[in-house]
Amino acid sequence: MSAVQRAKTWEISDSENESDEVKPSSCVILDQDTSVNESNTSPSSRSCSARAEDGADGVKISSKRRRRTREEVQEELDTRKAARDKRREEKEKLKEKKLQEQQRRKEAAERLNLLKPENFIKSLTAHIHAVLLRDAGCDVLLRTLDGFQWTNRIENQGLPNSISWTRQALQTEDEAEHGVIEEDQVLMVISHNEFEDMVMSHKTVTNQSALIGDMHEEAESLLQHLSKYLTRTAGKVVTILVMISHQQRSGSWGEEDFDFYLNQHHLDTEQLLVHLQLYWNVAVHFLFGWQEVTDHVVALTKALSKRPYKALCGDPDLGFCMDGSWSAGVRVDRDGRGLAQVWTRQIQQLNRVSPAMAKAVTSAYPSPSLLLKAYEELPSEEERRRLLADLTVVGGAKERRVGPELAGRIHRLLTSQNPHLLLD
Repeated sequence: MSAVQRAKTWEISDSENESDEVKPSSCVILDQDTSVNESNTSPSSRSCSARAEDGADGVKISSKRRRRTREEVQEELDTRKAARDKRREEKEKLKEKKLQEQQRRKEAAERLNLLKPENFIKSLTAHIHAVLLRDAGCDVLLRTLDGFQWTNRIENQGLPNSISWTRQALQTEDEAEHGVIEEDQVLMVISHNEFEDMVMSHKTVTNQSALIGDMHEEAESLLQHLSKYLTRTAGKVVTILVMISHQQRSGSWGEEDFDFYLNQHHLDTEQLLVHLQLYWNVAVHFLFGWQEVTDHVVALTKALSKRPYKALCGDPDLGFCMDGSWSAGVRVDRDGRGLAQVWTRQIQQLNRVSPAMAKAVTSAYPSPSLLLKAYEELPSEEERRRLLADLTVVGGAKERRVGPELAGRIHRLLTSQNPHLLLD
């Protein structure tokens, strides 16, 4: 092993802010003229240089840490806290919005459930005038309403001999009085004799030459009650139900009695009916007995219970009525996307045409113009009618074809000039 020669020059480490004095014997760097084997370098010199480098880095790190003041640290903490508060607030807002959306959907579902006829009919109340209870046949009506468990009330106000309905107001109906809304339908149940009194009252008013003795000396006729009621309550639709007696229905009247009645009262009755219909919008129905009157009341009550739900289904804002493929049309974009589906739907409008058969036709001829062009290229009419007959229908357990019957109908659809031609 060759001896290590002493270095001619000494070089001291230039690390900054080094407090300890570097000994020349421990940290040396040989000159370029001195050749020292790397394996013979002392470990103490290598560790010295490493400590010098670490000391330099440590000084730099410590200097950087000293630059952060207390205000900067507090500002960073405040920033982090504000970010956490903002994220928490956004999360709470999102949660609250989700809860509100769930509540809104729940209320909409409950409101829709209440509008269904089987539930909405429970909110209806039939108001029966006390005058109708004088007739023993009214028990049929009361027993029927109680059998359906429908709410009914006997009262002595409003139009005499009438049956009206009220219902509970919904949450969206603010103009309801005491939470109750009156329906516009009103029935006025009268006997045949009372209807004759109305005919005579109308004749007395319209015919000034009638004798005063012909007028019925009552406090007020039913016709006058009806006139005042319609004037006081605008928007009501009144229907008069005239009950024919069992004697008239059984035919105990002779032909002479009927002829005399028709000759004497037919013209006056027609005049009264025309006046009620044109001026007061009042319809008159002739029924036989309380059973038919009860059937009419039941039918009208069910119709009133179905009206809100039908009005809601007819609203175009409902998504389930417009978004469904069974009710909505085909959307066609500007680039022509959707025209193939329109062409398929057009074929499906024919009777006994499945989607698979329509798809077979539109796959072979993607547009009506291509099919018309194929028709024009054929020489005979028979070949044109059978052009689509051999097309294969994809789908099903066994292989099928379009057939000559459907091929002929499609040919008539596209080539016929007669708008009244039956394709089937």
